[in-house]
Amino acid sequence: MSFSRRTVRRLTAGVSLLLAGSLLGVAPPGAAARDRAEIEIKIATLAPEGSTWMKMMDELDAEIRERTNGEAGLKIYPGGIQGDETVVLRKIRAGQLHGGGFTGTGLGEIAPPLRVLEVPFTFKTIAEVRAVQQALGPRFEEILREAGWELLGWADVGFVYLFSKDPIRSVDDLRSSRMWLWEGDPLAETFLKTVGISPVPLPITDVVTSLQTGLIDAVYTSPMACIALQWFTRVSSMTDLPVTYAMGAVVVRKKTFDKLSPEAQAVVKDASAKWFARLGDATAEENDESIAVLRDRGIEVIALPPERKSAFRDVGREVRQELVGTLFDQEMLDRMLSALDDARAGAGGSAP
Repeated sequence: MSFSRRTVRRLTAGVSLLLAGSLLGVAPPGAAARDRAEIEIKIATLAPEGSTWMKMMDELDAEIRERTNGEAGLKIYPGGIQGDETVVLRKIRAGQLHGGGFTGTGLGEIAPPLRVLEVPFTFKTIAEVRAVQQALGPRFEEILREAGWELLGWADVGFVYLFSKDPIRSVDDLRSSRMWLWEGDPLAETFLKTVGISPVPLPITDVVTSLQTGLIDAVYTSPMACIALQWFTRVSSMTDLPVTYAMGAVVVRKKTFDKLSPEAQAVVKDASAKWFARLGDATAEENDESIAVLRDRGIEVIALPPERKSAFRDVGREVRQELVGTLFDQEMLDRMLSALDDARAGAGGSAP
């Protein structure tokens, strides 16, 4: 189908730019060139130039510069050219950068309690996630400020699914897999060990080769990333049950944000709220589109019966408690589950 070929080209083009930028150590072409602002907020991200993420961040930057009359602007380094999240955090603390677009792994280093949003097999719909984010948002912003950071906006990756060479239809199937683990992610490590898996920790760059050689035979990622990273060429099935909702956010050091006038701070927050909301909608649409592409490319999307879903969610409940005292406390977990219950009650849904 022409639709799927066009979509795959669009999703994979950004990865080529990302790798080129990483290897050359220079920004890929295409970033908007604008007059220098009085305060340039330097932000690094793994998102490649040409991606929806970067296009919207360019629009956000333009609006901030215009509405603050050049007092503030964003200088964004895309495609991992400033290093992975650990390196970016080190550069921020050294004053070389002011902020970053981080996944849950990076946010967990900054403010571990935020990862309560990523506990496995908890959320069923994006509407639930957004309701909980809204309910806990003020507390999350407090936690970040206490740690010396200012939240500009959520930039979530979306729902994460299991992809594998052999179908994963049950917890036992998952337990027998040779599962990849993203190095340095304590939440994913706790989840997999609770299931009874000894995962294979690898950097993302080694996953395709490891699938090809058989070192691993299963991975977890979002549908869009599965296509963009070419992992779909080495797996045959996707289990249609979200493992987690992969969070993401753009945060800047509070000491940098505080250099802005109160008026400029208000503009940055207002413009960010608008553009990050649009980014969230666009990301959700692209992930839905990616599932259609995966089906078109021969990936079997496996629907689970209710009793199998329930067994996975039982594992999720166990993992939640394992993480209490490690990433978040019981009070934070209770707050999240209470907000989720409220969201489901309002929608007429069931408990987790």
